[in-house]
Amino acid sequence: MKARVHVTLKAGVLDPQGAAVRHSLGALGFEGVERVRQGKVIELELAETDAAKAEASVKEMCEKLLSNTVIENYTVEIL
Repeated sequence: MKARVHVTLKAGVLDPQGAAVRHSLGALGFEGVERVRQGKVIELELAETDAAKAEASVKEMCEKLLSNTVIENYTVEIL
């Protein structure tokens, strides 16, 4: 079973990487980009065959390692 985790910064947390991307896009001539927020996607291949158990396990992974829950949000998608 596969799982996909999307990790993004919480609202109000500064995103210097997103700001750098926005600036670079403007320098390349892409006008009108007012804000960029950058995140990450993590794909996992799991041995678990039960979707509910897989989701619970991945959420625990996110809480313990895959995201910094103080400044980041995450969503789990079981594929």
